[in-house]
Amino acid sequence: MSTMTDSRLSTANTAEELGTSPTATLHHDNHPPEASRYVAQDTSTRLANPNGKADVGKHTSDLVVDWDGPDDPENPKNWSFRRKWAATAIISGFTFITPVSSSMVAPATGQLATEFGIHSSAIIAFTTSIFVLAYAIGPLFLGPLSEIYGRSRVLQLANLWYLVWNLVCGFAQNESQLLGFRFLAGLGGSAPLAIGGGVLGDCWHPEERGKAIALYSLAPLLGPVIGPIAGAWIAERSTWRWVFWSTSIVDAAIQVLGLFFLQETFAPLLLERKAKTIRLSMDVEKAPHKTVRTIFDGKQDHSWSAIMTKSLVRPFTLFAQEPIIQLLGVYMAYLYGLLYLFLTTIPSIFEGIYKQPVGIAGLHYIALGVGLTGASQLNAGTMDKIYVHLKNKNGGVGKPEFRLPSMFIGTVLLPIGLLITGWTVEAHAHWIAPDIGIALVGAGVILNFQCIQTYIVDGFTLYAASALAAVAFLRSLAGCGFPLFAPAMYSALGYGKGDTVLAVVAIVIGCPAPWVFWRYGERIRNASRHAR
Repeated sequence: MSTMTDSRLSTANTAEELGTSPTATLHHDNHPPEASRYVAQDTSTRLANPNGKADVGKHTSDLVVDWDGPDDPENPKNWSFRRKWAATAIISGFTFITPVSSSMVAPATGQLATEFGIHSSAIIAFTTSIFVLAYAIGPLFLGPLSEIYGRSRVLQLANLWYLVWNLVCGFAQNESQLLGFRFLAGLGGSAPLAIGGGVLGDCWHPEERGKAIALYSLAPLLGPVIGPIAGAWIAERSTWRWVFWSTSIVDAAIQVLGLFFLQETFAPLLLERKAKTIRLSMDVEKAPHKTVRTIFDGKQDHSWSAIMTKSLVRPFTLFAQEPIIQLLGVYMAYLYGLLYLFLTTIPSIFEGIYKQPVGIAGLHYIALGVGLTGASQLNAGTMDKIYVHLKNKNGGVGKPEFRLPSMFIGTVLLPIGLLITGWTVEAHAHWIAPDIGIALVGAGVILNFQCIQTYIVDGFTLYAASALAAVAFLRSLAGCGFPLFAPAMYSALGYGKGDTVLAVVAIVIGCPAPWVFWRYGERIRNASRHAR
């Protein structure tokens, strides 16, 4: 049986759907009971009564419920690989389909503008980016609420909300309705981005987590790439309304899979279910214990006002107090802004400068997808190996900083790709040249994105959802804002100088980040109240 300290670490972000067995590890606030039917180690006892009755002694005041040792099968970190990957695949599916919706409408904005009489280029761009604006607000509520009511319940209800409003978007009759419906759909669609990282942190040990995070991190970046490719052909061969109806059909299928196969993973909630089972089995008059609680009880106020305060305040508190969230959050916001900037400017490059039709121009999103997918898969295969190698060199002790090596490469590839793209377009070079630059941008974005996501999950285990909500808020604001200023910037500076400005900013913000946290990350985490 693990000690209390080990249990806190092992349960920091984990749990599964509880069965009917009331068996649990019980930590007693005073000395362990002397009854012979209980086996005590250090300050812990294991409930061994086959009848599940919690009449465990006469010398204790509280029973504190924990996992039944480090190999407890109810701990999601001890699930089978098949079960873990099922949860990872469903989470990644949710995380994939909503970003598809965010960008799929971009090639169809011409049809929208004609049908609704929209003449402002800013409003036309806003029909795409308002979905991402909702991403900034949804995680403020959904991330912390998942830490109170559970990951699975909040995630699936939020996805159902997204499904309804995304479907309704296809029936919009004017620009105001479309913008409103898109925003409401985005609120629900933000849940996987806010909660998904926490689910993976619940299920996977740090040395196993790299491949799962790689798949999860690829989904919100590959989704906006596939969306415009499909949207371009839908715009040519059908109506813009099928952009929304088609994504709703796919999401409904993922929702059904989630209802059957996505179980709860959050440790405090699942241990509370264990405690509740024990409470129901107790004889109140004869029970010698004042309370039955989990190791997480007493750490937070569960009143509704406290819940709402935490939901709104904790992500901003993490951003205000944690240098890790500040620097990496700003850099991830820049990455996300660049991604959506490219998503909205690729059509103008290849339709406007290279004079290609809408469907053919949409195929250039494949270059971005190649960079994202190729780098992601290479990184997935090496991230865990690098982590294990560095962990072994460190005496078997792992650190979140061991996730950063790939980020050094990503911070270099990104500005190189920006410079190649901008100046080859400016020179009207063959279309393959800017595609190479776009692919390098995609590779740089995904390498940075995966490392940052994994580092935050490893560094803020119990508060991973709130930490990711803080980061999601920043990056969503950037994802909404960058497409709005891009046309004016390129009109004033041209693609060469415009992308040079973006490359310089990427160097200034991004290149120091992995060096700073590689050298000082552990010291920063040790000084933190939230990081481990």
